[in-house]
Order: sequence, then structure tokens, then C-alpha cells
Amino acid sequence: MNVLENIPYNESRMGNRKVVDEKHLLIMQLALKQGQVVPQHNANSNVHILVLKGKITVDLNGKQNHLKEGDLLRVEYQTPMSIKNTGDADATFLVIKTPNPSEIDRI
Repeated sequence: MNVLENIPYNESRMGNRKVVDEKHLLIMQLALKQGQVVPQHNANSNVHILVLKGKITVDLNGKQNHLKEGDLLRVEYQTPMSIKNTGDADATFLVIKTPNPSEIDRI
């Protein structure tokens, strides 16, 4: 799979697809059109966000983190977070979760 091809943008809401879904690792690709958001939620695993295209702002428990292409951000388990495309173009990024949230209660 090439994560820069067939990016799952959606006109009405956040687009997403699974890139890797294994016991100890889940990698999701999220795609946000200008102004779209990932609503406030708590990180359900240990997370790393890697920006592939565009600019996003990640709010971690009230602290704004402005990310651009190539930036990597660590998010600790259970941290309140939201993500917004704050750039002037579409944005896509990888959300890397370890372990897979389906396994978090088993650790």
C-alpha cells in the first residue's frame, strides 16, 4: 500500500483507513479536508502522529501543537486530544498506536 495514493478524503467528515491492524500495532491513516476535525476524545493507546501532507493542530489537554509535513508527535495513553486541519490544503497523517487498542485491557 502506498499511503500517498488514494488518500481517503471525505467531503462531509474525517476520512480514514487501516494501514496495519495487528495485535501489538494499529496504524490508521486519517484524512482531513480544510477545517475538518477529529473530535475531542481520550487517546485509547500510546499514540504517535506522523504528518504526511498538510498542516494540522493537535490539542493535547489544552496545549496546541502545530504540525507540518514530516512532524512526529507523541501522545500518552488517556490524554484528552482533538485534531484540526488548520492549513490551507487537505491534510493526511498516520496515527500509530501501540499496543493495538483492542489489546490494551489485556496488558
